Amino acid sequence: MTDSPENPSGRPGPHGPRDPADGTGARDAPPAAPPLDLAAESGATSTGPGPGRRWLRWTAVGLCVLVLALTGLGWLVYTKLDGNLRTDPDTRNELEKYEAERPRSEPGGAENVLLIGTDRRSGEDNGKYGADNGTQRSDTTILLHASADRQSATAVSIPRDLMVQIPECKRFDGKQSAPQFNQFNWAFEFAGAACSIRTVEKMTGIRVDHHMIVDFTGFKKMVDAVDGVDVCLERPVKDDEAQLRLPAGWQTLRGEDALGYVRARKSLGDGSDTQRMERQQQFLAALVNKVQSNGVLLNPRRLYPLLDAATSSLTTDEDLASLRGLYEWVRGLRSIPTEKVQFLTVPRQEYRYDTDRDELAQPAAEHLFRQLGKDLPVAVRPTSAPSSPAPAGPGPASGPREDSANGAADGSPSPSEPTFRGTTAERGICR
Repeated sequence: MTDSPENPSGRPGPHGPRDPADGTGARDAPPAAPPLDLAAESGATSTGPGPGRRWLRWTAVGLCVLVLALTGLGWLVYTKLDGNLRTDPDTRNELEKYEAERPRSEPGGAENVLLIGTDRRSGEDNGKYGADNGTQRSDTTILLHASADRQSATAVSIPRDLMVQIPECKRFDGKQSAPQFNQFNWAFEFAGAACSIRTVEKMTGIRVDHHMIVDFTGFKKMVDAVDGVDVCLERPVKDDEAQLRLPAGWQTLRGEDALGYVRARKSLGDGSDTQRMERQQQFLAALVNKVQSNGVLLNPRRLYPLLDAATSSLTTDEDLASLRGLYEWVRGLRSIPTEKVQFLTVPRQEYRYDTDRDELAQPAAEHLFRQLGKDLPVAVRPTSAPSSPAPAGPGPASGPREDSANGAADGSPSPSEPTFRGTTAERGICR
């Protein structure tokens, strides 16, 4: 064999020898890599999956079981909470008879809810507050106005001894009562929520969109669900009627003590229902503040007890009598800043013919009802702040319990946007 000009030595070049078969000078390709045996790499044999595949399979099965379990648990929780709520079809049926005379709903989505706290004494440990004779009275009534933009909420307490026009109502015994001028809480005692709603609507000109009824037991459960509410007392309290014994100073009230605190009358303040309502407003303000500041609404572990307590103690209209309906309504309120959650009492004064009763103080009451009815701002200043002159206008003479509207922040009267004495959730009780 002779040397070629390209390779005088006759030895293979760096790219390997030429292919002797075709003489084209193509070089040999490197040998192909053996195929990757996944089964061998994972330890599997030809008879079935190996440990790696079995682990993946059981992990997938476990995740599926966990998802199904959580879904089932969520459904059970939802079903329980939803089943706790009680509806009030009798109230709806009665209100439908008077639909033509009721005020129209507010435009833009503003809503009004009548919160009725009853003194029903059935249930554990409630017998000590008095015998349960089957009669319920509206111990506390609050008209809660939620603005259309859900940037403010105003809760207006209605005194139980306020003298008002009560329309004809269907009594619990099935008979029809005659229209009468009487104290407000008689409407509920004789004819239930429908009569209370119609009385409020006639007094204010504001439509009540929803209502909620809660009793002693429900109140105690909701306070306990948030681990109590902080209060401060200047002096010790001893009230046998309210079953209340409290030392002076800061303390957290739960259950029975919380109920006794908001019910106490003779042992706190001057013994008037006026100061008791103010104390109830301050307590509710502190409760709202705690729910928002402690992240209860965003913490499932803390939210469930509150939802369970609330749903098991509420009787509502049918629109709210589902967990979804109630949640949607509450969700619309949870973003309201605490300084915009306001509490006040309807402007009133001593009734001219009976100093143990109240009557509306005008024109302050009309100012308040007009602001709420048109979904306009309501300005509230602390109850403890110095008093300012009430807006000018006709009305009954002021009595010692008058709660009329006051002037603007600079002291000048402002009838278009009066200021009312009250509190906010931001202030709580001891600020």
